[in-house]
Amino acid sequence: MEIPDPGLLDLPETVLQFGTGVLLRGLPDYFIDKANKAGLAAGRILVVKSTSRGDTDAFDRQDGLYTLCVQGMENGQAIEKFLIQATISRVLSAQHEWQAICDAVKQKPIRLIISNTTEVGISLDDTDDPLAMPPRSFPGKLLAVLLARYQSSNAHPDQGFVIIPTELIPDNGQRLQQIVVELAKIRRLPAEFIDWIEKACVFCNSLVDRIVPGKLPESIQQEIEARLGYRDELMIQAEPYRLWAIEASDERVQQVIHWSGIDEGLVLAADITRFRELKLRLLNGTHTFCCGLAYFMGLDTVTQAMQHPDITKFLHQLIFAEMIPAMISPQITREMAESFAQKVLERFANPYLKHHWIDITVEYTAKMRMRNVPLLLAYYQRMNQVPMAMALGFAAYLLFMRGEARGQHYVGAWAGNTYPIRDSQAAYFAECWKKYTIAELVKQVLGNVHLWQTDLTQLPGFTETVIQYVDHLQQGRLEICFHQAIEA
Repeated sequence: MEIPDPGLLDLPETVLQFGTGVLLRGLPDYFIDKANKAGLAAGRILVVKSTSRGDTDAFDRQDGLYTLCVQGMENGQAIEKFLIQATISRVLSAQHEWQAICDAVKQKPIRLIISNTTEVGISLDDTDDPLAMPPRSFPGKLLAVLLARYQSSNAHPDQGFVIIPTELIPDNGQRLQQIVVELAKIRRLPAEFIDWIEKACVFCNSLVDRIVPGKLPESIQQEIEARLGYRDELMIQAEPYRLWAIEASDERVQQVIHWSGIDEGLVLAADITRFRELKLRLLNGTHTFCCGLAYFMGLDTVTQAMQHPDITKFLHQLIFAEMIPAMISPQITREMAESFAQKVLERFANPYLKHHWIDITVEYTAKMRMRNVPLLLAYYQRMNQVPMAMALGFAAYLLFMRGEARGQHYVGAWAGNTYPIRDSQAAYFAECWKKYTIAELVKQVLGNVHLWQTDLTQLPGFTETVIQYVDHLQQGRLEICFHQAIEA
């Protein structure tokens, strides 16, 4: 167990954080804590609790301290570490302590703002008032914070912030800046202030990658607390793998995050596109190609699937023979992709994490479109042949989407059990499965340009292969499917 030096609690607040969620506490806050413990004086974090759910009492009772349980595999070795994190100085409620938050950001030491307010948080509410107590939206709150700093610093050009959102949307920093500036214009805030935002502040695109399930199951937490000898209401779990890639072409980012060399997982780069591509395709995309198939095999979690020989062979065919060849570019070499893929497989096999396949099927269609259709098209462009493993993953997706309405929800059925279909296109698929034969359905769906932004029936052999796979899967002929995909 790693116990922090009490002197770390006296470091000044240098970071304003929007969000108390486990991803922030398990990744950005982890890096800041590690820098402090190494003597780099990264500073402490003032956390803004934006939602009305829950309270801040646990943080108050524990002086912001909490245990981060890092558990899993790293470079073939089992890892289990218990780290007491001492970065959070206090948590203030936006609902009840907004004035205190605005007063706090007038302090010069606070130079870094980070956020994770969910993907929906970075959106424009054009009726929001940044002068409200508090504003409704996250961009409105951020605009109010910037205004407080602007006024207290007399518009000093060196008193801006480095702002790094971690929400999982493309170009998150750029998007957040656009919304904040647009809201400032809608509310007719001074042009000089808007100019200060654009020149004195740096909004960085960033990418976060770490599985942080959060609170442990009660029985496991009790067991760990007994081993450590104390209770912890804020204890969370995380895997060993960690990545926070920050687009940092502006030298001010390096100046503010002067502790960036503390960990190989904290990357400052002029362009983070390759990190996003590797994660989106090889981690998220692999999940999406596999989730329906694994569910039909009766496998509940990703870890269980990694113990099944057919799935592991399928994964190697999918990743190394199909996905990686489609990804290679001037930015991503084969060696880079294969190294990342090996880490992905190690992460999938983590025995400490309970990552359920059924949860990965949420918004299955959107995930297939964003993560995997571009890979499918790239594979055809380079190989001009059917990627058999991708086709099997796609067929399993189509069969999984065979459902019917139950009240306000849709459910599917397999092996005598029902399962939820939590997808915006559930109604469309329910109707298609009612109207068409398998062959007709596959042609109808693959040819739906609205879904895929392209006509997938134009890919030579793909439609016929998917039809065959759907037919085999529906009849429970999984062995035939795997043989065809793996021996391709």
